[in-house]
Amino acid sequence: MKTLDDLLAEGARGRVVLVRADLNVPLDGATITDDGRVRASLPTIRKLTEAGAKVVLLAHLGRPKGAPDPAFSLAPVAARLGELLGADVALAGDVAGASAREVVAGLGEGSVALLENVRFDPRETSKDDAERAQLAGELAALAGADGAFVSDGFGVVHRKQASVFDLATRLPAYAGGLVLAEVEVLRALTGEPERPYVVVLGGSKVSDKLAVIEALLPKVDRLLVGGGMCFTFLAAQGHQVGGSLLEKDMIDTCARLLAEAGDKLVLPSDVVASADIAADAETSTVPATEIPAELKGLDIGPESVRRFAEVLSGARTVFWNGPMGVFELAPFASGTREVAQAIADSSAFSVVGGGDSAAAVRLLGIGEDGFGHISTGGGASLEYLEGKALPGVEVLES
Repeated sequence: MKTLDDLLAEGARGRVVLVRADLNVPLDGATITDDGRVRASLPTIRKLTEAGAKVVLLAHLGRPKGAPDPAFSLAPVAARLGELLGADVALAGDVAGASAREVVAGLGEGSVALLENVRFDPRETSKDDAERAQLAGELAALAGADGAFVSDGFGVVHRKQASVFDLATRLPAYAGGLVLAEVEVLRALTGEPERPYVVVLGGSKVSDKLAVIEALLPKVDRLLVGGGMCFTFLAAQGHQVGGSLLEKDMIDTCARLLAEAGDKLVLPSDVVASADIAADAETSTVPATEIPAELKGLDIGPESVRRFAEVLSGARTVFWNGPMGVFELAPFASGTREVAQAIADSSAFSVVGGGDSAAAVRLLGIGEDGFGHISTGGGASLEYLEGKALPGVEVLES
């Protein structure tokens, strides 16, 4: 695939370059609570502006229902980008309409604009190829005859959407630094990773991670399971899990996975339990096999952390996706923090699989330089590891 460096070598000065970025940040009202994705987009933007390109960013935020919704406006993102870049970032009032055309026409060399949330246009996510193609054509027209497209939003490359897939067929297309780095790392994980290869999976539901568990089990040396998903595995072993999160329809599947995995699959031996999910909740640490009926497990316990850390200390390759508990609340943050620190402290090449895991690293104050790679796309990372095709990558390779 052609890369950003290829575009810069060809010459970007004066050209309108549409950049599909992943700026889907968490918001508290109009306040960005984690700007990690915004910061991750900066290197590509700066390379283009320094080369004299007129940079037009495309991104989504949340899941609006195909129509403008102030709650999902990219205005806070434009403001934060401006602060980080030290220059104004103009925000168009629409996706590809009159405002977008006016904003793009007013760009000077080395300046940046942001189009409004691409998902405000229902054609962005349409299953109808013709509808997506129509939007892609309007976006390409903004760039003009000498325009170019850079795909730098790895978090969306698993979606066949107008600004991800179809636009890459309308303009000369290049992989940005983020997409290129992600693909290289994931290819290393699916090739011949250095062993022992340890995967740490957390999060709420087994059903969300079933495909990746099935894909990884034959390839890994150990699979450590925490988070809410561990309780369905414990139930499959015949244990009572109190009020903990439980997917009853997945118990038989978990029993099958346990039988297939043998000693590869490691479950928590103790959990932090409470009757309440609250910042001031009273907690107790109990064996994972003896959770009282009135309590729910909300984090892995200290003995589980020690067991996980011991396995991680000998690893040479680690992939981590999903928190060990409700890390946003202090009483249930320790498991995620200490497992993350164990990964950072290991000598392994470690990959943090985006999403909540990446957010936890920042929220819990773990040094990012302790990890080999922090992904910006949790869902896309998992689908790649499952062996699925990523439309937004395939179109760059065609």
